[in-house]
Amino acid sequence: MTARYLVGLVGSDIGTSLSPALHEREADALGIRYLYRTLDLDDHAGPATGPLVGRVLAAARLAGYDGLNITHPAKQLVLDHLDQLSPEAAAVGAVNTVRFTGDRAIGYNTDLSGFARGVAQGLPDAALDRVVLLGAGGAGAAVGHALLTLGAGTVSVLDTDRRRAETLAAALAGRFGSGRARALTREELAGAMRAADGLAHATPTGMRGHPGLPLPAALLRPGLWVADVVYRPLDTELLRTARARGCRVLHGGRMLVHQAADALRIFTGRQPDADRMLRHFDELVHQGRHGAHAHG
Repeated sequence: MTARYLVGLVGSDIGTSLSPALHEREADALGIRYLYRTLDLDDHAGPATGPLVGRVLAAARLAGYDGLNITHPAKQLVLDHLDQLSPEAAAVGAVNTVRFTGDRAIGYNTDLSGFARGVAQGLPDAALDRVVLLGAGGAGAAVGHALLTLGAGTVSVLDTDRRRAETLAAALAGRFGSGRARALTREELAGAMRAADGLAHATPTGMRGHPGLPLPAALLRPGLWVADVVYRPLDTELLRTARARGCRVLHGGRMLVHQAADALRIFTGRQPDADRMLRHFDELVHQGRHGAHAHG
C-alpha cells in the first residue's frame, strides 16, 4: 500500500509559495502520495502572534497533518508550541520544519543545512574569513550557524533590533568559540563591510511589500560575495545591485531547495534527489511563478 502524507506550510503571504509544487513533484517522483497545503496566517484576523501560530499547529494536528514547514514570521513564534527540538533547532533557536509523531510535535531546522549546502554549491571557493550578516531573526540565526559550520572566521551581525543581534552573536560565540561572532551597530557597518569577504542577507527587504536595499549600495564592491535568502523574486534588488558593482552573488533558490529536500526526508523517511529538485525549481521560476518571499 502506497504511503500517504499530508503536509502544510505555515506563514504570512504564502499564496504564491513554490514549496507545494516543489514537494509534491519530488514526492511523485519517489512514488509517494503527498499533499502539500498552505496555511496562511494572513487568513486570520489580527497580526501573526505566538498564540495564533499555536492554534494553527493544534488545528493541523487534529486534521491529521504529518508535518508542517514554518516560514516568516513564525520560525521563532512556533517554539513555545513544540514538545521537542532537534539539536540544530535548539542551537539556532528557530524552527522551519515540524513533524507530528504520536502525540508529540518535534521541531527541526533545515534552513541551516539548506544555506550551508547552497553556499558550498553556489560559492564553492568563497573566502569566509570575515562575513557580515544582515538579519538576526529565524532565517538569520540559521545562516549565522551555517556560516560558522562552514568554517567562517568571524560573523558580524546587524539587525534593526540591536538586542536581537547581540543575542544571536552571543549564541554563536557560545557554540563556536569566543570572538567568532559579534553584534554590529549601524555606524559600524561601513567599516565591517570594507574588511569583509562576504555579505549574507537574511531580512525581509526584497520581499513583496519590502522594496529597496538593506544597506547602502556604495558598501558593495568588487571582490565581495553576496548571498540572499530571499527567493521570490529570485533576482532581488540587492543581487542586481551587487552584480552591477562587481560582486559574486548567490540567490535564495538553492537554500529553498536544499531545506525542502531535508524537510521532505524528515516527513517521509525517504531520500529526495536534490539535483532533480533544483532542476524542477528552475522550471517553476521560468514559468514565472515567483513573486516575492523569503525561502518558504
